[in-house]
Amino acid sequence: MFVTLAALDVLRNAGVSPLELLLRHVSGDWGNLSDSDRQQNDLSIEAGLHVLSSYVLPNQQTVWLITEWDRSATTVLLPDDY
Repeated sequence: MFVTLAALDVLRNAGVSPLELLLRHVSGDWGNLSDSDRQQNDLSIEAGLHVLSSYVLPNQQTVWLITEWDRSATTVLLPDDY
């Protein structure tokens, strides 16, 4: 797992562990996504495409987790980091 510096700062300020979000992500809890994005994630798992989760933290900031298509890495980042 990789975490951008900006995301790490936001997570620390919110008192949220990147591991906590990773566990949600790998269990299929996609967080704050639309129904169509949730369906796309489900299809992406079967088709071997990238998977995205979006979580709103207690400090009201949003972080994303993106797992690469080949499952080689998952990155925690801010939407602005993308």
